[in-house]
Amino acid sequence: MKKIFFISFFVLILVACKKTEFSPEGPTDVRVRNLSDLNFEDVIVSTSEKVGDTILFGVIAGKAVSEYFRFSKAYSKAEISAKINIGGTLMQFSTGPENYTYMDYKSQVRMTFEVYISDMNKRELTISNIILEEPLVLK
Repeated sequence: MKKIFFISFFVLILVACKKTEFSPEGPTDVRVRNLSDLNFEDVIVSTSEKVGDTILFGVIAGKAVSEYFRFSKAYSKAEISAKINIGGTLMQFSTGPENYTYMDYKSQVRMTFEVYISDMNKRELTISNIILEEPLVLK
C-alpha cells in the first residue's frame, strides 16, 4: 500500500510540473509624444541595456508624436535626450540614465512615451505617461 501511494504521489508531482511560459522580450515598437510647445531636435531614445536599443528619432515638433521605431526590448522607463532651441541656442535636455535591473519588459506591443520639460534650469525631461496601445502583430 505504501508503494502504491508513493508511486502515485511521484507520478502526480511529475505530471503537475511543467515549464512556465514567459512572453517574449520583444520586439517593441516605440514612439515619443512631445507634450511641450517647443520642438525637440536630435531626439535619441535608449530603451534597454542592449547595444542596439538606442535610436535617433530626429525632430519632434511641439505637441506632436514621432513615428514608431522598433527596439529589440523596451521597459516602462527609457533614457530620452533632445536638443531644444532656447533663445537661439540649442541646449541638451535629458531624462537621465536609467537602471533597468529590476524592471519588467513590455514584450511585443506598440507603446508611446509622453515626454515634457520638467525643469528648464536643470535641463530635465520627464516621462509623464506610458501608453500601451496595441499588441504587435509580427508576420
